[in-house]
Amino acid sequence: MFSKILIANRGEIACRVMKTAKRMGIGTVAVYSDADVDAMHVKMADEAVHIGPPAAAESYLVIDKILDAVRKTGAEAVHPGYGFLSERAAFAEALDAAGVAFIGPPVGAIEAMGDKITSKKLAAEAGVSTVPGYMGLIESPEEAARIAGEIGYPVMIKASAGGGGKGMRIAWNEQDAREGFLASKSEAASSFGDDRIFIEKFVQQPRHIEIQVLGDKHGDIVYLGERECSIQRRNQKVVEEAPSPFLDAATRKAMGEQSVALAQAVNYCSAGTVEFIVDPDRNFYFLEMNTRLQVEHPVTELITGVDLVEQMIRVAAGEKLPFTQSDIKLNGWAIENRLYAEDPYRNFLPSIGRLTRYQPPQEGTRPDGTIVRNDTGVEEGSEISMFYDPMIAKLCAWGPDRAAATETMRSALDSFEVEGIGHNLPFVAAVMDHPRFISGRLSTAFIAEEFPEGFSGAALPEDARELLARIAVGLALKTKARMDKISGQLRPLARPAPTSWEVAIDGVSAPLRVASSEGDTVRFEAAAASGVGDELSLDWRPGLSIAVARFGNKQMTVKVDQALEGWRLRWRGVDLIAIPRSERSAQLAKLMPVKAAPDTSKLLLCPMPGLVVRIEVEVGQRVEEGQPLATVEAMKMENTLRAERAGVVKSIKAAPGDSLAVDEVIMEFEG
Repeated sequence: MFSKILIANRGEIACRVMKTAKRMGIGTVAVYSDADVDAMHVKMADEAVHIGPPAAAESYLVIDKILDAVRKTGAEAVHPGYGFLSERAAFAEALDAAGVAFIGPPVGAIEAMGDKITSKKLAAEAGVSTVPGYMGLIESPEEAARIAGEIGYPVMIKASAGGGGKGMRIAWNEQDAREGFLASKSEAASSFGDDRIFIEKFVQQPRHIEIQVLGDKHGDIVYLGERECSIQRRNQKVVEEAPSPFLDAATRKAMGEQSVALAQAVNYCSAGTVEFIVDPDRNFYFLEMNTRLQVEHPVTELITGVDLVEQMIRVAAGEKLPFTQSDIKLNGWAIENRLYAEDPYRNFLPSIGRLTRYQPPQEGTRPDGTIVRNDTGVEEGSEISMFYDPMIAKLCAWGPDRAAATETMRSALDSFEVEGIGHNLPFVAAVMDHPRFISGRLSTAFIAEEFPEGFSGAALPEDARELLARIAVGLALKTKARMDKISGQLRPLARPAPTSWEVAIDGVSAPLRVASSEGDTVRFEAAAASGVGDELSLDWRPGLSIAVARFGNKQMTVKVDQALEGWRLRWRGVDLIAIPRSERSAQLAKLMPVKAAPDTSKLLLCPMPGLVVRIEVEVGQRVEEGQPLATVEAMKMENTLRAERAGVVKSIKAAPGDSLAVDEVIMEFEG
């Protein structure tokens, strides 16, 4: 067994690998860029080596710098994590030439499966079901449009070296094919240094289901069940679960056996994932094979009990797998939600900044036997930069069945505190409560179909409205009780608390009458309409950001912040201001004028911090609705900004190469 390994990565996956290595008694080496000097993975490692500037192309993607760090520290093996150099055959070759073990598959397998064109040909030869498409290289937008027309729309335009949703576009017509080809080619070149493009048929209403395989250097290969990864946004996975609520035993077995056959065809060893798209009739088609550890591997670990990182390390050291296919049993259900630094209220655009608060839920086994796990690479005070992937944590929940895992996830999300950046916790919380998720009726179009106008917050259930109003009154009473104890106040020291309240939520006021209030308990004169009785027990005190409210057998965990007036309450994806007022204060509030929002209808504002790549129009040009105006790059993704209505460009305030902040003006239109 190795005595020291270097992790050629950063963030949560570097920390994840280190946890297993430390448990195995193996020393760890981190590498870091200028942007990651104070990163968690650097602090967690036994040794750390600086490898260059923030840009990945000048640090984490430079093979010579990683090899130099290996030589300096005497590491015997390198784990690449995912992304960066993890599927770069040249990296594995360089390590082999230096006499350093690569904790991953052999070079031949990386080369064969890392190229999507070659991998599809090999899959077909191995008897794996594949999607119709054109596997040759495509050189121009005109050729892309011609090939797409021959295959039949819709088609998927993909980067051959792509991954993580980058370099992928769906084309529904000839114009989409031309634009998508150029965008995918540009994105692929900047993300992977490889701009080769291919096209295949886009299967409508597909599910994205993948099979985890694991092999050793002695010819043994097993599959460890599947993961459902259908909930995606812009081809980027958001929610994953294992097993899939859609597969039956026969389909699972067929997909697993085909995955093993493909792995055998390239003499695969280590952990790998074979991805499929599955249509509504359970026909499945090979998508690609990822020759590395997947982001979503924790859900497989939770239902199989297999530590995939440990097995990767042992396989790289020459050990045999300690189990056979018949030993693999799927136990319970696991769900993973990815926490992204992106603002769902701004159409999920990237967000950067400092984590002024970062308090994940407590990890481990809960009293009811369920499990919470949070894989992360940040801590409170960490900086989320524009240079790397926006994912900052993976929250996982395990339960004996899907319903229990879902409820555990809901509870964990309610108590997960993140402040300082825009993030998607409210969105994934809303997904966990969505009827389609609960029923398991998923497809890769789930987000586009269920949130076509983007996300503006989860709908507030009527029964929850009254309960949140009661919580707001409880918060007000507790705050008043604390303030009444402050010494040195002018007399009268304290006035009696109101008994008659009006609580305004989203412009709707609800009357409430308090019968009594003492300590943590508030009793109302009428039982709640939801049937939970008239008593509220509120575990909170001024200064805390989490309140646990109990109404009989019902418990709600609510994030609490004091607003300019009232309270900001966040629960299950709902984000609202609740303003508890006495009857007299409520009467006066109705007389207050409403402040009008500024008019920005004639401006194109930058919706995220990013770099201007292209300005598509000129001053004086007339533009039509939907026409591209500018392209802004943020966190390795290009975003095309389009005209919301027809108009004439009056002035342009930005140029290619400019770095813009959120809401900075890009151009102005005539009235």
